[in-house]
Amino acid sequence: MRRIYLVTYDIADDKRLRRVFRKMNGYGEHLQYSVFQCELSDKEHARMIADLNPLINHREDQILIFSLGTAESYNAGATQAIGKPYVFVERHAIVV
Repeated sequence: MRRIYLVTYDIADDKRLRRVFRKMNGYGEHLQYSVFQCELSDKEHARMIADLNPLINHREDQILIFSLGTAESYNAGATQAIGKPYVFVERHAIVV
């Protein structure tokens, strides 16, 4: 089962910030500065945490991961935006 996660981070050092950003690009869609939307299986979720853990200083930095529910039940219409509209990024598998 895949779940939708909202990942946001506050990294105190620019070098670590760039590393976290590059790593997150492999896991989800960049929504805003330091905010990603990810659709992950349990295994991918655990791998993401394992990949991010050594990149940060645990006394200075923070990464927050919010579970928004299963991908099948996620209701993008429940998200409100002020200003520019929010567009839910749907990811689909492509079979080659």
